[in-house]
Amino acid sequence: MLFNSFEFLYLFLPITYLVFWRLKARDSRYIWLAVTGYVFYARWNPKFCALMALSTVVSYLAGLGFLRWHDPVRRRLCLVVPIVVDLLLLAFFKYINFALDTLRWLGSRAHFSVPIQPIDIILPVGISFYTFHTITYIVDSYRGTIKPTRNIFEFACYVSLFCQLVAGPIVRFRQIEGDLERIDHADRMGLNDSAWSFFALGLIKKVLVADTIAVMINPLLASPGELSTVTAWACALGYTFQLYFDFSGYSDMAVGLGRLFGLRLPQNFASPYKARDPSDFWRRWHISLSSVLRDYLYIPLGGSRGGELKAHRNIFITMLLGGLWHGANWTFVLWGGYHGALLSLHRVFAKTWVRLPIVVRVTATFLLAVIGWVLFRAESFARARDWLGAMFNWRQGPAPSVWLWIWIALAAAISFFLPNTFELRHDWRPVPALGLAVLVSAAIFVMYVGHQTPFLYFQF
Repeated sequence: MLFNSFEFLYLFLPITYLVFWRLKARDSRYIWLAVTGYVFYARWNPKFCALMALSTVVSYLAGLGFLRWHDPVRRRLCLVVPIVVDLLLLAFFKYINFALDTLRWLGSRAHFSVPIQPIDIILPVGISFYTFHTITYIVDSYRGTIKPTRNIFEFACYVSLFCQLVAGPIVRFRQIEGDLERIDHADRMGLNDSAWSFFALGLIKKVLVADTIAVMINPLLASPGELSTVTAWACALGYTFQLYFDFSGYSDMAVGLGRLFGLRLPQNFASPYKARDPSDFWRRWHISLSSVLRDYLYIPLGGSRGGELKAHRNIFITMLLGGLWHGANWTFVLWGGYHGALLSLHRVFAKTWVRLPIVVRVTATFLLAVIGWVLFRAESFARARDWLGAMFNWRQGPAPSVWLWIWIALAAAISFFLPNTFELRHDWRPVPALGLAVLVSAAIFVMYVGHQTPFLYFQF
C-alpha cells in the first residue's frame, strides 16, 4: 500500500485514524496500531508478515532477558542471538543472490565454473528498516540506554508502525518511547495542524516534483551511453532532485502520519543540498540512517580514537557497509566508498576547505553529491561509466526538453532558497492554507489522471 494511493487516502487512513481516537485505553491503541501495521504491510505480501512477527518476538524476548538477567554471559547471549537472527534473515532475503552472483563472477575470472544457480526469492519490502529498528532496540537495551518494555503490544506497535515501516525514518525506541508511554493521553489537537501540513507537503513533493522529473528522465536513462553531455548533466541533476523530493517527501508524510496518532517522529532531512562539506551533507541527508551508522558502527569500531589511519579506516568501513545496506549491487558499494573517500579527504583538508567562500563550498559539495548519485542510480558499472563518460567528455546530441530544465530550476530553488519542512511554522493562516489546498488538489488530480508510483526507497 502506498501513501500516495487512493486506497490509503480514502480507506485505510480514515478508518485507522477514526478508530484510534475512539479507543481510550493504552493497550487498545497499541494493539490497533500494530494490527493496522500488519494490514498495511500485508498489502504487499501477507507471507512476509511472519518474518516481521518473528523479528519482533525474538527482540522482545531479548529485552525481557535484559530485565531478568544481569550476569555478563546471559546478557551477551541476549545481545548476540537476536541480532544474528535478524541479520541472517536480512542476508538471506536481500543478499543471497548477490553473493551467489559474485561467486560465479569470481569463478569466471579464475576460469572455472561455479555450479550455483540464483534462488527464486522476493525481497520483503522494508526489511532493512524494521531490522534496524529491532537491532537498535536490542543494542540500546544492552547498553542501558533504554529500559526494555515488558508490554508486548507496545513493542509490536513500535516495530510495525505503518507510517515508518517500509522506508523509515529509522526511529529508535528511545526517540518515541515517551510518546508511546503517553499514547492514551496523546494531544490530538496540539499536533493535528502540523500533522496534516507535513503530510500534505510530503505528498506535493512526491507527486508534483519527484514523479514529474522521473517521467522526463527515466526514458533518457534507458540508454545512458547515447546521451549528449548536456542531457547527461540534465539527467544527473534531475535524478539528484528526484531522489531528494521523493525520499524527503516520504519522510515528511511519515512524520505527519505519526503526529496524527500523537507520535513525534524525528527529522530525516535538513536541507542537505545546502551542506558546506561532505561531513555536513551526511548530517543533513537521511539523518536517521547516518546517525545509526555513526552510533552503532563507526563509534564501536573506534571512531576517531587511535590515530588518523584508524579513523580513515573506520570511515571507509562504515560508508562501504552503508552503501551495501542500500542494495545488493556493487554500484552501491562503490557509491559508499566514494562518499567514504570524500569524508576522508575533507578530514585531511578541513582547515583549507573552511577558508573557501561559502558559495564555493556549497556548490562544490552539491556537485560532488550529484556525481555520487550517478553511481547510486546506475544499475551497473557499465551504465555508470557510460553516464559519467557522457558528462565529462563533450558529446553533441539532442538537448533535453525545456520542461526538464524548468522543473530542475524549480526543485533547485526550493532546495537552496526555501526553508525545509521542519523550519516552517505549520500554521493554518488563510494564504498558506489556500496555497497548500491548491497544490494538494493538483497532486490528487495528477494521481487521478496518471498512476501512483512507489517511493524510491522501497527497494532498499
